Amino acid sequence: MIAETVCSAVSAAGLGIAAVTAYRKRFLAAARIAAYSLVPVGLVMTGVVGWLADTAFSPTAWAGFVVLGGAWLLFMTTRAVERRGGGTRKERKAARNAQREAVAPAASAPSLGPAVRPAARTAAAPRAKGSGDDFSDIEAILKKHGI
Repeated sequence: MIAETVCSAVSAAGLGIAAVTAYRKRFLAAARIAAYSLVPVGLVMTGVVGWLADTAFSPTAWAGFVVLGGAWLLFMTTRAVERRGGGTRKERKAARNAQREAVAPAASAPSLGPAVRPAARTAAAPRAKGSGDDFSDIEAILKKHGI
């Protein structure tokens, strides 16, 4: 009974604010405020507020929420174990055998060949006065990383 009274008071206050907002020629905002203020009355009229009040004070409902939480936790745990473990023992064994067959035993080196580095600049090549100064710090970082 108190929940219905509070919801009605909140709706009445919201409709009053919407009326003041409409009086100030802000009709879009007034319509939005009116829509929000009618929600509590609608929830009371449909019985949702009563159902929520009965649920909030019911030990059986809370026990049901605990059971649902336990089921969700069990489900998520099994999903995590399944993703991490890779399924059954037969599936893991088949995946290992397929992986061994996919990679040739002598293929420890990459098939792209050895990396070819461009020739280093010679110190004898003079640079233009302003062009090298801008990138000297970038060149130092690249040399530090061997690029």
